[in-house]
Amino acid sequence: MKLQTPISILAQQPKIDYGSKILLLGSCFSENIGLQFDRFRFQNLQNPLGILFHPFGIEKLLLRATQNDLFTAQDVFCYNDTWYCFEAHSRLKSTQSQDDLLLKLNSALRNTQEYLQNSTHIVITLGTAYIYRHLENDQYVANCHKVPQKYFTKSCVKSDAILASLKRIMNYCNAIRKDVKVIFTVSPVRHMKDGLVENNYSKAQLITAIHDLLPTWPQASYFPSYEIMLDELRDYRFYSKDMLHPSSLAIEYIWERFMQTWINPNAFETMKKVDSVQKRLEHKAFNPQSKQHQNFLQKLKQDIEALQNQYGFMRFTD
Repeated sequence: MKLQTPISILAQQPKIDYGSKILLLGSCFSENIGLQFDRFRFQNLQNPLGILFHPFGIEKLLLRATQNDLFTAQDVFCYNDTWYCFEAHSRLKSTQSQDDLLLKLNSALRNTQEYLQNSTHIVITLGTAYIYRHLENDQYVANCHKVPQKYFTKSCVKSDAILASLKRIMNYCNAIRKDVKVIFTVSPVRHMKDGLVENNYSKAQLITAIHDLLPTWPQASYFPSYEIMLDELRDYRFYSKDMLHPSSLAIEYIWERFMQTWINPNAFETMKKVDSVQKRLEHKAFNPQSKQHQNFLQKLKQDIEALQNQYGFMRFTD
């Protein structure tokens, strides 16, 4: 009996292994996948400017990175005694000063520049085609920072404009590293605030633009996160309590499909070792002073040291 409609995904190249460096940009789902890379201790950098929901925010970050266009006082503003930047998520804010925020923004930008130089794979997750344009400066924003809606206009960008943005993104990526692989995906998170019909219309614009891009850019690829959620996990039990975000089980399932598609099988044995270490680090001892637990800690220490000797970049915290 067949109870699912599985998505057929072709194996992709070049594979990701422990020598790869992965840059993840985009919506909150990129961070869901990024947490899996973190858990298995792959080298990665996630959303230096925080979550960016639409392609134009990602494009602007990459433009700044490739042109070394640092943030200045003109790029930040004060609202409710807090400094923000319309190009960054609210996690990059400052209650101290304008200079403090600029320091954070430019530090994140430099991290992006440095990571781009050595990235083997860039994973870009697009969340929505809806954008907010600030009326005063006539520019789209990555985040409204709860500034009143009257200061913005909202619109859904059509696929042709998104396609043009994706082409610029590819050009920026290639300008820094010619052989970098760019993996596009569409977030399965439902944007209920736009409306369910509108959300589907928005996702359709993103998917159309990506598929129109692929034939002319062999460095680009598509991973069907959105389709896996809708077709393989077609049940509300795979959503979190808000019925909008994928549950932890759904994220693990999509990660497994991503693993099968992109991770080099040669890395699986190391992943098992790392996962074993992580689980033991999470273990709560019933009797921390017992000889049994001390032996447990000694073996754990040896296993961590073995991994760190093999992969100098690996770090573990308990």
